[in-house]
Amino acid sequence: MIKLLATDIDGTLLNDNREISSSTIKAFKDLHIPKILISARMPQAMTHLQEDLKITDHPMICYNGALVISKDQSIVDITIPLNTISDFVEIARTHNLHCSIYRGKEWFVPELDFWANREINNTKVEPVVQDYGRTLEYFNQTRHKGGAHKIMLMGDEEFMDLAFAKAESKKLPVHLYRSKNTYTEITPNGISKIEALKELLKHDFSNVSVEQVVAFGDNYNDVTMIKEVGYGIAVDNARDKVKEVAVEVTDHHKQDGVANWLIKNSSLFQ
Repeated sequence: MIKLLATDIDGTLLNDNREISSSTIKAFKDLHIPKILISARMPQAMTHLQEDLKITDHPMICYNGALVISKDQSIVDITIPLNTISDFVEIARTHNLHCSIYRGKEWFVPELDFWANREINNTKVEPVVQDYGRTLEYFNQTRHKGGAHKIMLMGDEEFMDLAFAKAESKKLPVHLYRSKNTYTEITPNGISKIEALKELLKHDFSNVSVEQVVAFGDNYNDVTMIKEVGYGIAVDNARDKVKEVAVEVTDHHKQDGVANWLIKNSSLFQ
């Protein structure tokens, strides 16, 4: 029996308009189990989706597992050190890339360029606009010394290739994830969606085992989660590596793959 649902957002739960379809909303409403959104997104880019799904009282796993929030409290909070943030700011400057810096509910950008505006459109979140120096100074304040939950480099593929190689050569204490040819996401070492999910189970759902979880995903950062839960489901548009470890492949995210699987397998939730 499935006792908890965890799902990625982009490329998995959302439709072609980056929205939650009416079919998905109904499928979630009909499930009387905890439903956890788990994403590389920041909290503020997830709350409006929780509202659509009527699950605002449920926990969320943000920044690929670097931040887990339950009842407005952080139960996992792992960050990138300030000196490493500075390294990536310099890499971005050198290779003409946009650099977004995230901490909790805050998102910092140096200007509202093409990349910042694209993210605003995708996430429905407005960033704090200030130069890198002011942002680093802000992070250096005593209450912010924990660092950043995520850094995101965005820019032309050619420059991103150079920046990615440079970052790898520096062997910085972070995980580099090329989510698109034009995007590199930087998160703290040692974090993952599955480890964050396990911590959440221990903290909030001690009666639920990993084997009693269904999880949906599409990208490389979903692989370990899809592999380790009892019911790991890949959407049809998922990377081959995700499909290889999934117990089943559902429809494309543009065709309500998550909702269709939930409806088809409703008996597993009774």
